[in-house]
Amino acid sequence: MKTVTSISRGALAVALASLSTVAAHAQAIEVAAQASAPGDDIIVTGTRATGITAAESAAPIKVLDADLMSHVGQPNLNQVLTQLVPSFTAQAFGGDTANLTLSARLRGLSPNHTLVLINGKRRHGTSNLAVLGGPYQGAATADLDLITPSSIKRIEVLEDGAAAQYGSDAIAGVINIILKDDKEGGDASMTAGEHYDTGGRTYAGSLHLATKVGEDGFINVTGFYRYHDFTQVGGLDRRVTDTNGNLLSSTTSPSINAVQQSLYPGMDGFPYVNKISGDAQSRLINLQYNSAYDFGGIEAYSFGTYSRRVASAYENVRVPTRVSRTVGGVTTYFDPDGDTPANGFSPREKIREEDMAFTGGVRGTTNGFHYDLSSTFGQDKNEIYTIDSANASLYADTGFTPTTFYDGFFKSSELTVNADITHEIEAGMAAPINLAFGGEYRKNVYEIGAGDAASTYKEGGQSYPGFRASDAGVNGRTSQAAYVDVALMPVDGLKVDVAGRYEHYSDFGSKFIYKGTTRYDFSDAFALRGTFSTGFRAPTLAESYYSATNVSPTAAFVQLPANSAAAKLLGFDNLKPEKSTNYSLGTVIRPAPRLTITVDAYQVKIEDRILGTGSIYGSGGARNFPIVTTAIQANGNVLDSTVSQTGINIFTNGADTRTRGVDVVASYASDFGDYGKATWTLSGNYNRTKITKLATAPAALGNISLFDAGARANIETASPRVKVIGSTFYSIDKFSMTLRGTVYGKSSSQYSPDGGTFYTQEIGTAFIGDVELNFKATDDLELSIGANNIFNKRPPTIDLVPGTTNNTLVGGGNQLDAPLTFSPYGINGGYYYARINVSF
Repeated sequence: MKTVTSISRGALAVALASLSTVAAHAQAIEVAAQASAPGDDIIVTGTRATGITAAESAAPIKVLDADLMSHVGQPNLNQVLTQLVPSFTAQAFGGDTANLTLSARLRGLSPNHTLVLINGKRRHGTSNLAVLGGPYQGAATADLDLITPSSIKRIEVLEDGAAAQYGSDAIAGVINIILKDDKEGGDASMTAGEHYDTGGRTYAGSLHLATKVGEDGFINVTGFYRYHDFTQVGGLDRRVTDTNGNLLSSTTSPSINAVQQSLYPGMDGFPYVNKISGDAQSRLINLQYNSAYDFGGIEAYSFGTYSRRVASAYENVRVPTRVSRTVGGVTTYFDPDGDTPANGFSPREKIREEDMAFTGGVRGTTNGFHYDLSSTFGQDKNEIYTIDSANASLYADTGFTPTTFYDGFFKSSELTVNADITHEIEAGMAAPINLAFGGEYRKNVYEIGAGDAASTYKEGGQSYPGFRASDAGVNGRTSQAAYVDVALMPVDGLKVDVAGRYEHYSDFGSKFIYKGTTRYDFSDAFALRGTFSTGFRAPTLAESYYSATNVSPTAAFVQLPANSAAAKLLGFDNLKPEKSTNYSLGTVIRPAPRLTITVDAYQVKIEDRILGTGSIYGSGGARNFPIVTTAIQANGNVLDSTVSQTGINIFTNGADTRTRGVDVVASYASDFGDYGKATWTLSGNYNRTKITKLATAPAALGNISLFDAGARANIETASPRVKVIGSTFYSIDKFSMTLRGTVYGKSSSQYSPDGGTFYTQEIGTAFIGDVELNFKATDDLELSIGANNIFNKRPPTIDLVPGTTNNTLVGGGNQLDAPLTFSPYGINGGYYYARINVSF
């Protein structure tokens, strides 16, 4: 049995004083600027003890209350967290279907290394795996966009390992979303906004209602709707124009013939014909509830969510000559509009997603033991379509092709049953010993469903082929866990917390993990704290069993299932768990009333980290392997015969990494008397990840590097090492204002046209400014206007290959003006908005 995992507890102050509900907004502004020290929120994350405040915790935790979150313009929880938490980074753009369910991560680690809880209960992950390479590759974690910000009472972000407490996934930290539990009243909001010059018009509205249930119960219900339109930040295409938008000819590009030159000007939007770079268009509905009833010593509770999202994203434009049919020496080009001549087409990938979760439980106290027994079921299903497209081979063979393809579906479900018990024991110490123990049972199922016949005929629909019968399947596993946790205070000022957890998985065996946390308060003004923990992350079922073909106009690559026979043909083993070791050391300083400063240094070492390999070529690369083509055929995939490059990607336990960093937070409240009140916060994160060991390729692949320069850069340099957020909330009479500035350090990646020569692409240090102005027209009505990224900062575009013609790209793609999509501050530039808040 191997030792594994991570843990820690936690809490510490960084937040402005907490506010309860939007209905109490006027009072909340007053509270935020009063003299009470920040960090007085009672926390429930990272500790089994009760009555602990953020300021007293032994590990760093950030508390974001409802009012603080309400001053972020974009109605999206990923954006809320990225604008308020320095160690949190939201994904700007995703390849293929990942652009329809964007992800996020803590401390520069994988999104899968952060555990999301709702009211302290594990949240299920999305079924839509992020397959293509990039910093977010492999993400299959909980989709934060499906939790409505207006339903949230507060968020506790534990920035420390917590696997020994909560189990697999909690290597980078825990995001615990606490839902509103009001007994009466409600609030509503409406907002509209748009990016300065890239589109993305957004409309959103939410309604939250609370009422008593009898004398001893309550129920809160929140409804949310959001429409977000496409953005477009690119457009020129190297197959059609040069960098100035001029039509290519046979003299400027030898691959252009007279027929192509005559058809290209008729393409939609010429010369800005390629719409792939930008946000997806989406319509999202979220419904949520939170309820409880006290029967006298026993409280029954339940909460749940239901979401429906319909979204589509543009893929690379297909030029008019891409799909053709030749009969009797006459060539006919596919024309989706039925016009003449054919003008090409812009295929889109589309999802119809339904997501639901339900938790029910009872809690109470008997004979001095507090118990919490609960069960949670969550499920996410995505039906996948390719629309406005064509199947080139089907058209060539039959003269017919549909324009809409059903590609199949992803579905994941998770059932979790928990029993948690706590008991206080008097032992003559400075405080009673808090003993906690419990168990957990979890069952996960992941399913891929096959697409229709047209979507899988030969290479399938252009831009995204359907899932074949060989891709489809149902895979599952179960796990059982038991834990014990002891928190004690031997003497005044000294807190000690130790925990151990044993887990058994049906597919790879057992793990034991542990953690230790301590804090000593030398005085009211100074404290030291530290943690040590082990941890692990079980590979997601999607990482283990996902199978599909990813295509572009010039390339086709198969994502081989890591646990498949085809992978073993190449010499790859089944995925095994990652193992982690976390260290942290920090201090809490209160040098003056209303001023709190925290500094926490940390190190996270991960062994056998699951990564997506770089492209391994079967043809068209700097080095090719016939066995790759054999493995593709063994997996049942058929590739487009017209593409110039083919190969595979696969998830594997490919590296050991070490992440080191420092979190700093300072907060202060000012009272200017008749001139108003203000709260000030300055927080920052320094974070650096280094690959300490790389796995070698199987012998069948000639011991090549599994991870090319691009794949390594996604781990080490694609996230900024520095992020600093400074904010001020100022209020006077009926007016208030939020000013926020964020500095992102530089980041870089590596791109290659052929997998051989790589070129550095860098995003420099950037300052992003946000501003919001509020006016309380009445006690129950507030009007707001604001802007995120007010200076309209946008990342640079992909460079040209040095010393080559003006239509050859570093990345080997098609868009001449495509932005660097690993940008930590997004690709769309500034966003302006207006909002109305009503409370009742």
